[in-house]
Amino acid sequence: MTLAADRPRSAARAQDRAVDRSDVRVQRHTGQKLRTGIQAVVIAVWCLLPFYWMVVTSFRDVGFTFDATPWPTHVTLDNYTTAFSTALGNHLGRALINSVIIGGTVTIIALLVGTSAAYALARLEFKGKSLIAGAILAASMFPGVALISPLFQLFTDIGWMGSYQALILPSISFVLPLTVYTLASFFREMPWDLEEAARIDGCTRVQAFRRIILPLAAPAVFTTAILAFISSWNEYLISSQLSSDKTQPVTVAIASFAGSQPHQEPYTAIMAAGTIVTIPLVILVLLFQRRIVAGLTAGGVKG
Repeated sequence: MTLAADRPRSAARAQDRAVDRSDVRVQRHTGQKLRTGIQAVVIAVWCLLPFYWMVVTSFRDVGFTFDATPWPTHVTLDNYTTAFSTALGNHLGRALINSVIIGGTVTIIALLVGTSAAYALARLEFKGKSLIAGAILAASMFPGVALISPLFQLFTDIGWMGSYQALILPSISFVLPLTVYTLASFFREMPWDLEEAARIDGCTRVQAFRRIILPLAAPAVFTTAILAFISSWNEYLISSQLSSDKTQPVTVAIASFAGSQPHQEPYTAIMAAGTIVTIPLVILVLLFQRRIVAGLTAGGVKG
């Protein structure tokens, strides 16, 4: 009788322990989610705070440039007018067009050449493969400041100084290694079975690459395009020496900004120009995010 009476109690205690363990797991999971949320908020604030302060300062009157109020005060649009004022020598509109031309050309050429080179390095076997990969890596590590003098002399001799090609070719030399190594690492992870199946079905290597590999590599291609364009868009060192008034990109144009008041650094106008320059990058990233999602869903294999 005693054993029979103890069984329900034992079952109840076991059930209580199971409930306690379940509560502990729930609390632990909730704590992990809370910590992750706090870390995400801290990272977001850390990354977005400089951009927020730039936007706030861009709308602030020149007389209150150093006002430390964390929200917009003394709001005005004069800084944006100053940024586009050709009377003051600020040709931001023309510089934006130049940056789009240079960045777009560099990105397209880097993708066309880099995709083929990355595929060859990742999927093909040939003599000198390691040497070529090392040369590409060495080119990406070469300091840009060491190239200014020889490039200046070369482009002066052939009459390219101040032209678009004088800005595009050096940018390609820096962007192309990034493109090759990013795409090569992605191509190495792709299964060989899909390409072999296409070859068995009668596709040539080029057709298999175009019909099978490229659709699957769309996420990596568009991600690399973002990195290539941003790298070209932000380039300043070489452009500051090889560009002219008609071809200078936004980085050089903003560095030579003049304000509405003489003998005063136009911080508010520079912040306004920085806000304007950042908008195309944000739009570009949003557009490419949609393409990346489309590429991920288009990479399925039919059974």
